[in-house]
Amino acid sequence: MQPLTQTWMDERGTTMGEARTYASAVLRRGRVPMEPADFAPDWADRPRKGKYYPNAPHFPLPDGPVAGNAEREGVGRGLFGPGGEGGFTLELLGGLLKDSYGLTGRRLAVQANSDLGTLPRYPDANFSRGTASGGGLYPIGIHWVSGASGPLTPGVHHYATPHHAMRRLLTGDVTADVRAALGGRAEGCDQFLVLTVKFWQNAFKYNSFAYHVVTMDIGALLETWRIWAGAHGLHLGAALWFDEERIGRLLGLSPEQEGVFAVVPLRWAGAGTGAESGGLPTGARVAAVERERSRTVSTFETVRRVHEATLRGAAEPPADGVLDAALRTAWQRLRAGAGPGSDPGSGLGLEPGAVLLPVPEPPVLGARAALRARRSSFGRFTGNPPMTAAQLAAALAAADAAGRLAHCQEGPQQQPLTRLHVFVNHVAGIPAGAYAYEPQKPSGPSGPSRQPEPSEPSEPSELAGPPEPSGRAGWVLRPVRLGPQGWFLQRNYFLDNYNLEQSGALIVVSAPTPAVLDAVGDRGLRLVNAAVGAASQALYTVAPAVGLACGVALGFDSVSYTEHLGLLDGEELPLLIMMVGQEHRSPADFDYTIV
Repeated sequence: MQPLTQTWMDERGTTMGEARTYASAVLRRGRVPMEPADFAPDWADRPRKGKYYPNAPHFPLPDGPVAGNAEREGVGRGLFGPGGEGGFTLELLGGLLKDSYGLTGRRLAVQANSDLGTLPRYPDANFSRGTASGGGLYPIGIHWVSGASGPLTPGVHHYATPHHAMRRLLTGDVTADVRAALGGRAEGCDQFLVLTVKFWQNAFKYNSFAYHVVTMDIGALLETWRIWAGAHGLHLGAALWFDEERIGRLLGLSPEQEGVFAVVPLRWAGAGTGAESGGLPTGARVAAVERERSRTVSTFETVRRVHEATLRGAAEPPADGVLDAALRTAWQRLRAGAGPGSDPGSGLGLEPGAVLLPVPEPPVLGARAALRARRSSFGRFTGNPPMTAAQLAAALAAADAAGRLAHCQEGPQQQPLTRLHVFVNHVAGIPAGAYAYEPQKPSGPSGPSRQPEPSEPSEPSELAGPPEPSGRAGWVLRPVRLGPQGWFLQRNYFLDNYNLEQSGALIVVSAPTPAVLDAVGDRGLRLVNAAVGAASQALYTVAPAVGLACGVALGFDSVSYTEHLGLLDGEELPLLIMMVGQEHRSPADFDYTIV
């Protein structure tokens, strides 16, 4: 294997920066293992799922608004609510954190994942959370930096997920330091949630692959917060570009071991404009020290290099319109023709045999119920009965909308960051095959479009809002390869915990990563992966709300998918596969709900 260096030439003679080198290595890791190739996790010496500050004082958080009222509000607004101009309270903040990253139950169902035999042992217990995480490792640290408008003495707090409590790491108003790091984009705000990642909490298992996984985790958590906030009349916007070194110093982080990945300003209920005159940056630093469980903590050179590359230019957000222009050009090029290995005549125009999708199935669960019902199917899919076309339309619409990262300050305003393909296995009225998910062209089809057979309508909740994302009609599945695809899917999956052919459909999320990196620099790697993570979380959340099971996987041969779908090699990268469908009706499970 060619070693990862600062820059090198790919097979076409193109000079590649660190982030593009890393993305290329991730794409080909199914055939060329990432270094260190001989790495094996030491499970007995694994770190905790979260940082532990034993000497920090803590206070419990409320679980959220009163359940009945919260659910009525959440369902009435629709699962993907419109949001609003409301302000946070301590009760709402507690609900946001509990439903997204807090522990809500214990996983004890009989399923096909490799950890089944150890789940009953408490040291190996696996707890459910509203947000998905690669490998179930949950490496994100949530810090609340609060100022004078909040309900507590100003300071820096760390969210302790096992206790649903805040641990105070620093006392004093340091919100001016965060505002300075954001470069004036949060004037008037003195409440912030800051997302960090300690790399060892994921790298102990995934080594050099860890950076790919944790950057998707960030997007998944931000998408959970967007869904939850929208259902409660709130709006959240996240910043991915900021002076990361300044915030890292404030939190007392070692830049080789931890990174700051997102800053989320909070509008606090009843807050005036006093934060605008909150003083100058203090230069303060958290002195509290966490206690690491692992006896041996390793640093991976590949992770260190790609993280260092994403720090360059971190304080300078992309200029308005730059990312949209780059994406528009990239998608036009990628949609213009087929890549190597595709079938002749499979261009992206609407053609005979295309399937016009129905209006998406409306969700019947509110945000809290859907997040607490979220789980991975792990071998429990069944193709009988098939899922409906309306359910598939709901899944695709949610994933596509989330992949645009509209809630991130530096995300594109018009162009999508991701594209979806879908392998249809068992969907009523839609022939088996591989399809591209595309909006119907305004000029209409060049040939007859196939409408799926009508299915039995589901009983809508009396509180259910309009289909979300609202009014998504006119989207089509363009055939890429028709016929059963189960043989291809299973052959190119690395693990034994899913029979992919038994899922109703498998959705592939791809992105023009090189074009984004060329436009906004190496930090764009985080942006792309966050969009992919957001798509996965949206799918995980909408699936139970429309009566589906779901699963997401990273262990597949991306090169084979590139060839099979006719994507331009090295320009559009398949980054995630997501399965949806029906499950066996009598699963063996144990109700171990915490809340």
